[in-house]
Amino acid sequence: MKHGKRYIEAAKLIDRANFYDAPEAIALLKKTANAKFDETIELHVRTGCDGRHAEQQIRGAIVLPHGTGKTVKILVFAKGAKVDEAVAAGADYVGGDELIPKIQNEGWLDFDVVVATPDMMGVVGRLGKVLGPKGLMPNPKAGTVTMDVTKAINDIKAGKVEYRLDKSNIIHVPVGKASFADADLAENFQTLIDALNKARPAALKGTYMKSAILTSTMGPGIRLNTAKLTN
Repeated sequence: MKHGKRYIEAAKLIDRANFYDAPEAIALLKKTANAKFDETIELHVRTGCDGRHAEQQIRGAIVLPHGTGKTVKILVFAKGAKVDEAVAAGADYVGGDELIPKIQNEGWLDFDVVVATPDMMGVVGRLGKVLGPKGLMPNPKAGTVTMDVTKAINDIKAGKVEYRLDKSNIIHVPVGKASFADADLAENFQTLIDALNKARPAALKGTYMKSAILTSTMGPGIRLNTAKLTN
């Protein structure tokens, strides 16, 4: 894969043979994130889990203390009084059955997170083939299937992020924006690491975090010292 001049120059600042502590990695990332937009800082953790076994699955959500720096569009599936509650809480879109053809047939996906009340999951389930592959299906573990739509919306707007294993047993999660202060990125990062440690499956034997990389949207990855991350 060919990289541009900016990437190559940024990569020169990173010692590929080194495993960095988080504060050092964050400081380096802020130096290398020099695109014309505010790059997202992301954490990628390769785990020792085998997601094919239900008892080794990881899925959850956490509110980052300093948010994600991203404006999130929220779609809520609800009916009755919960529609008014969702609108009052600041949902961008609220609806029910009438949204099915719009999403299924017209390919409408102008939203980042989907929240649903439990009584609407029968409707939302019909969208599984569309929302599932995009990671948009509401899930109780992520707090997106709930009767308390106000809390769900407030948490998401405050900087709630979801973490889960992908098919390669890797967790990909945003930490914040390159424009954030080092201390704010560090606090977001530690909040994520604490949540991931807490989510370690009891059934897992052996190493939990095999490797971890911090990276910006357009920049090179920085390998982290995983011995300092697990507790």
